[in-house]
Amino acid sequence: MSDFPASPRDLTADWLSAATGSAVSRFSIAPLGEGLGVIGQVTRVRADTASGPASFVVKFASEKPENRAVAETYDMYGREVHFYRSLSALLPVRTPHCFAAHHDPATGDFVLVLEDLARCRVGDQIQGASLEDARAVVTSLASLHAATWERPVEGVPPHDVPAQREGIAAGFRAGWPVVEARLSEVIPEDARPLAPALADQIGTLIGELSRSPQSVIHADVRLDNILFDGDEVVLVDWQSVCTSSGEQDLAYFLTQSVDEALLAAHQEELIGLYHGELVAAGVTGHSLADCRVRYGTAALYLLSWAVLIAGTLDMGNERGEQLARTLVRRSFSAVRALGGFERLR
Repeated sequence: MSDFPASPRDLTADWLSAATGSAVSRFSIAPLGEGLGVIGQVTRVRADTASGPASFVVKFASEKPENRAVAETYDMYGREVHFYRSLSALLPVRTPHCFAAHHDPATGDFVLVLEDLARCRVGDQIQGASLEDARAVVTSLASLHAATWERPVEGVPPHDVPAQREGIAAGFRAGWPVVEARLSEVIPEDARPLAPALADQIGTLIGELSRSPQSVIHADVRLDNILFDGDEVVLVDWQSVCTSSGEQDLAYFLTQSVDEALLAAHQEELIGLYHGELVAAGVTGHSLADCRVRYGTAALYLLSWAVLIAGTLDMGNERGEQLARTLVRRSFSAVRALGGFERLR
C-alpha cells in the first residue's frame, strides 16, 4: 500500500496540511472539468485554511484499467513526478507550482498537488486555438526546445524506445478498425486504403524524429493542456516528457489543436515563427527546410496517436467522444494537405 493517497477517497485534511504546508481544516473535492484527465483523475480540492491557497489541483492515477495500463506501460506517472521534482525549475516555460509529488512504482499509484490556476483562461481543443494563441504557444515551444537543444537532461527518457515503437504500432493496429467503423465520415476516402500501412512505418518515423538535434519536449502539447495567464502560456500535464525533435511538439499542437481552415491559411507562417525563435535563441545548423521536413514526418507519425486515442482509450463522456472525433478529423486533414499519405503508397 502506498504511503500517500491513491485516489480522491483517500484524501484527508491532515495529509493535505502536510503536503501544502498550510493547516487544512475542511475540504471538498470535485472533478476539474468535463472530459479532462483521460490518463489520470484530475480534481479540484477546495480547502479551508488559515493562510494557504483556497484551492489546489490534485491528480491521481486513472481508475479505468485500459487507460491506467497505457500510463504504466510508458511510466507516465513516474515521468510527471520526476518532472515536477527535478526539471520544472530548470526550463524556461511556465508550469504550475507543485506542492507535493509522489509515485509508487510497485503499485502504479501517484499523486500530485499543484497550484490551482483557475484565474487563467483554459484552452479548448475541440474549439481550437485562435491565431493569436497559436503564435503564443509556438513561441513558448521554441523557447523550451532551444534551452535544451542538444543538451542531455538527466532523468528524461528518449522517445525512441522499444515500448514506444511497439506500443504505438500495436495501438494503431488495434484502434484503426474501431476508428474506421465509428468515425468513417471524418476520414478522407483517398486516405482510407492507405492508412493501415502507417503501422509498419512507426519505427522508421520515430527513428527519423530521434536523430540529432534533440531537445526536451512536452510530447502532449494539446490545447486542453495549455492555460493562458494574460499573454503568458502555461503548460500542464507533463506525463509524456521525453527527448525528441522539437517539431514533434510543434506538429502535435498545430495538426490537432488548430482548426483546419486556420492551419491551412497560417501553417507556413507558424512553422517560420518557430524556426525564427530557435535562431533568435542561438540555435544554429538547423535550417527552415530541415524544420519543415521534420514537421511533416511528425505530423504523419502523430496521426497514429489520434487513432490510438480515439480507438483504444475510454474517453469517458460525450466531450471525450467529441474530442476523439476532432483529433482524427484534424490529423487526417493535416497529413493529407502535407502529402503524407504518398509516403504510404
